[in-house]
Amino acid sequence: MADLAGTAEDARKPIERTLSELTEAAVALIEGVDCAGVLLIKDGEFSSLAGTSDVARALDHAQRDTGEGPCVDAAERDVIVRCNDLRKDGRWPRFSEVAIATGVLSVMSFRLYTKGVDSGALNLFGFGTGSFTAEPEALGAMLATHAAISLVAANRQQQFDSALASRDLIGQAKGIIMERFDVDAVRAFELLRRVSQESNTPVKVIAARLAERNSTDNDGSVVGSV
Repeated sequence: MADLAGTAEDARKPIERTLSELTEAAVALIEGVDCAGVLLIKDGEFSSLAGTSDVARALDHAQRDTGEGPCVDAAERDVIVRCNDLRKDGRWPRFSEVAIATGVLSVMSFRLYTKGVDSGALNLFGFGTGSFTAEPEALGAMLATHAAISLVAANRQQQFDSALASRDLIGQAKGIIMERFDVDAVRAFELLRRVSQESNTPVKVIAARLAERNSTDNDGSVVGSV
């Protein structure tokens, strides 16, 4: 578990790999778990990640298609959803029909607290019944915490990379303006900002257009035409 904690905080590792390590750990460590996966929901779009088997992925798709299921409830409303026998639980009749047909009879889903990144859930499925008690639930909750940390770290890294790229583009655009109009860096940025305000376009977008046009346009009128 300590190794998993370090993995969760490593934003340099691809998020798909990190989540796969967590779902594989769930199958290996938690009694009664036969397959696992992560379901993310953003703007009504479902993404199935890190499924340990085709069954886990199929059940994510079933919840997307039916609009119901323990994973959806955990991702959007409840903290933890647990069912030890889908044959006796009437909360998700359409999902349960699909799950039972695949051999899955029990499920635990844990909401991922991702601070606005996405809504999501770690989902653990079992072919047996009655195994999901307090101890498996506690282990699942710990893995869900690691999964949420991984998602937040990956999102922050993406934002950081985007900010660096924007800074580089703006620097490149300033250099183009300084060279073409024989002005200093402060004046070059003022020109960029003026065009941004007049066109109601973000500075980074203006900078990207300017950098792109610079490769083909050398007539000295770029700022006025972006």
